[in-house]
Amino acid sequence: MSAPTADATGGTAADGDRRFGRVRASVDPVRLLALAGVAGLLGTFLSVLYRVSDVAGDVSTFLLVAVGTLVVATVVARLVPERVAFGLAALLLAAGAYVYLAQLPRSVAAEETLVLFLNDGIELLTGLSVLRIVNAGLWALAATPAPTFVAWYLALRRRYVGAVIVGGAMLTLFVLTSDAGGALALLGVVAAAGAIGFGDVERRGGDLATAETVAVVLAAMVTVALFISVVPTGGADPLDVGIGTDESTVESSLTNAGDSVEILGSIRLSPKARFTVTSTEASYWRVGSYDRYTGSGWIRTGADRPYDEQLRGPAGESRTVQQRYTVESELTVLPAAWKATAVSESPVGLFEQPGGGLGPDGELQPGDTYAVESERPVASAQDLRTAGTDYPDRIVDRYTGLPDSTPDRVGERTARITANADNPYDRARVIERWLENNREYSLEVDRPRGNIADAFLFEMERGYCTYYATTMVTMLRSQGVPARLAVGYTPGQQVEDDSWVVRGLDSHAWVEVYFPDQGWIRFDPTPAGPREAAERQRVQQARQSGGTGVDTDETRNRTFTATPSPTPTTPTADGSGPNAGTTPTATPTTPAGNGTDAGTVTSGALGPNGPDIASPGGGGSDEDGGIPQPTREQTVLGLVVLAGVAAGVHRSGAGSRLYREFRLRYQPRTDDPAVDVARAFDRLEFLAEKAGAPRRPGETAREFAARVGGDGPDERARRLATLHERARYGGGVAAEEATEAVELADGLVADRPRID
Repeated sequence: MSAPTADATGGTAADGDRRFGRVRASVDPVRLLALAGVAGLLGTFLSVLYRVSDVAGDVSTFLLVAVGTLVVATVVARLVPERVAFGLAALLLAAGAYVYLAQLPRSVAAEETLVLFLNDGIELLTGLSVLRIVNAGLWALAATPAPTFVAWYLALRRRYVGAVIVGGAMLTLFVLTSDAGGALALLGVVAAAGAIGFGDVERRGGDLATAETVAVVLAAMVTVALFISVVPTGGADPLDVGIGTDESTVESSLTNAGDSVEILGSIRLSPKARFTVTSTEASYWRVGSYDRYTGSGWIRTGADRPYDEQLRGPAGESRTVQQRYTVESELTVLPAAWKATAVSESPVGLFEQPGGGLGPDGELQPGDTYAVESERPVASAQDLRTAGTDYPDRIVDRYTGLPDSTPDRVGERTARITANADNPYDRARVIERWLENNREYSLEVDRPRGNIADAFLFEMERGYCTYYATTMVTMLRSQGVPARLAVGYTPGQQVEDDSWVVRGLDSHAWVEVYFPDQGWIRFDPTPAGPREAAERQRVQQARQSGGTGVDTDETRNRTFTATPSPTPTTPTADGSGPNAGTTPTATPTTPAGNGTDAGTVTSGALGPNGPDIASPGGGGSDEDGGIPQPTREQTVLGLVVLAGVAAGVHRSGAGSRLYREFRLRYQPRTDDPAVDVARAFDRLEFLAEKAGAPRRPGETAREFAARVGGDGPDERARRLATLHERARYGGGVAAEEATEAVELADGLVADRPRID
């Protein structure tokens, strides 16, 4: 017998095997799988809180709190009994609530009632997104420690069901608020089921072979869920990769979006007439605004307030604009020129939105009318240039924030573009013109992944109003200029000197910039010419196809002509205004994809057949089209399915059979003739086993070969048995004999019907 070989540490190989066995005994792989299930469940709801912190808080602080809590729970689980641990969790919960309430900014408290913050938890249960909470970043920090601590503590003490209840409660909350999408919710359910299933296997003393059954069940859960919706996600994202539907229109994505705007890909224009407005002057008919940019869309934070019949006007000088609206088709919004100060004759109740918009409590029906009085700002360009940067804290807190994940290159490029501008007004004008001149207008685009503004600034060549406005707001905020997204309708088709018919295709997004002592001033970076051409073409298409609701009595026999967009403010008597004077030019840069310098008009939206208008089905575009890439959640779910399939194959023995079937047909050669002969004989044994004549216990190689050869023993089988005995028990075999053995096995496999 040969002496034991020494391992790298100086011990023998047997010593190494014993040490490895002790490690495996101390680390139960089934327990690790159960803990992985709890960790996965924690990861689902912590990922929601991470995103909230990215959008409205500080990611570094959140990660410090989350990781610190897990470390503390790990230590406490080894030292402290459950009663004491639950008391510590209660203290963490109380401390989080105290920090949240104590650190609310005074500016927010002045604008929002204290009742709002005390009732945030209740509001969440009714479907309010966490991101709608004004101080959402602080809320995420306060909500992280207690459930994370309890769930991980219970998991480490093998209380997997309790851990799943705690983690599942948090995930359920975020499903109800639509902050957790369908894929994330499904991932959480699978992780919870895995934690309980593997935990039960551990409790019963099962091994990995038993745990494979749980893995197969988890894979089946995911597979079924891909075809049958089993997770009630409310307004959350579906499991598919795409965003938007065949019915997505600019109007439905903006003016009818409610408290959040999700930026879509290809989109359509709705030609249906919505309302007729009689006004002392043309205007943008504003519906609302959004203050929180998430990187993929917009959220309006805060709560609605009852309308008190008289609203404040703008901070600076203004001119009164009287309007009367007649509804042409159902409306769930209340358009009005900025800034509305009074509404009368409304057939439904009204409420005031955060940001100064108004909304109806019910749906406005065709024939309904209402009147609005607005105070329109009339600041001159000089007024805005000299307004300064002494912004109120409440404005800075709410309208300069960007997600932590916003790439630095956005601010760097904006700084280069606006290098010649020395005040916020000129910066806004330069950015407005740069976007207008360096991006093409098109309704047919592929929605990018990641930060929309970053993609539009660096990767995309075309887009529509939501992309233009989102990017301009982001660029301004990167330079510390307060700005927000506003939505509503452009003036529409003028039918009288003081009357306009507004259609769904007039829905629009633009930018509002805040100036001290002046208030919010409108800027519109979307190219007007291509947009109006797209609207004109859509109306013509609808008329030719006999579409209903496209025209009113006033427009039926008129050629459609969009009213030119009014300037943001009105020039003063001396000719000054927002466009008066000299605005600095943009510093030349290289826009994405076209290689031209800033200031060069590159719009190609108007081709031989007019502007790019998405077909009713949406469709793709030439903006890096291709197969959509899966999200992180979908990738993890795919890995769960693959792991389950692998476990099922292993447990059924199919993997071993497939491997042997492969080795039966193909035998790679080695440098050892004896190994080649042994493998060739193994192929003969497997061939006989498949034919129902396996080798019997105690049967010699020659006896086996004689039996499987049938009547008149097959010389090839007998010769292969002889070579096998010589290689194993004799003096060995030569390379030529090994080649002969492989060829004999190949022949027997090819003639398998002769094996009985």
